[in-house]
Amino acid sequence: MKQKVLVVEDNYNNLLLEIDILEVAGFEVFGAEDAATGIAIAKKEKPDVIVMDVRLPDMRGTEAARILRKDKKTRDIPIVFVTAFLAENKKELEDISNSGFLGKPINTRTFAKKISEFIK
Repeated sequence: MKQKVLVVEDNYNNLLLEIDILEVAGFEVFGAEDAATGIAIAKKEKPDVIVMDVRLPDMRGTEAARILRKDKKTRDIPIVFVTAFLAENKKELEDISNSGFLGKPINTRTFAKKISEFIK
């Protein structure tokens, strides 16, 4: 059975790129362009890992992560934040349990491998 990845990214081109890379690497991938949709998909599909942008149109990715951490169905899913603003977001990201972060632009050659390292 394929491992599931949820990608939450508001930039459509980045969303498609990340989905394509992960699908080619053999993952079953779900995509969302905002946090609310991402939270709903996470609760329904229970992915093995969530890849989430920090800046989303409806709320910050860290706020969405806190919501996911409060739900017993999603609290243990690893979250990988992907951000172009790593320096300014680092403290905020470190406060989220069972998470990590990657900088943008992503390295297309190593992205899928890095994401798979977060899956338990």
